[in-house]
Amino acid sequence: MLCRVCRHEVGEGSRFCTHCGSPVGLSRPLADPQAEEMNLPVLYTMAFILVLAVLLPPWETPPGTPPQFLGFHFILDAPAFPSDGSGTAVISRILLTIEVVTVAVGGLYFAWLFRKKR
Repeated sequence: MLCRVCRHEVGEGSRFCTHCGSPVGLSRPLADPQAEEMNLPVLYTMAFILVLAVLLPPWETPPGTPPQFLGFHFILDAPAFPSDGSGTAVISRILLTIEVVTVAVGGLYFAWLFRKKR
């Protein structure tokens, strides 16, 4: 008996091919795991957006003041840190976490959705 995937000889009582590991007795060959590739331009775009998300974080008012979202600012125009107690803003860690996770999951999903099929 021959394996339907790699065409090597398989023993009569075998359930799997000893050469490629695929199950014996399938009506069609298994899909080649290398037949699909993630879309690299989408993954590179996701990495770029993740870097931007870290460089341009969301800001909020410091603890002890009424909560207020101060927005996203460029590095040169960012609000002051409260290191001496007089700062006007802090990086919103929860919003940054939500932003980074959303970009990462969305990027991986779109890379899979627009994957290249051979």
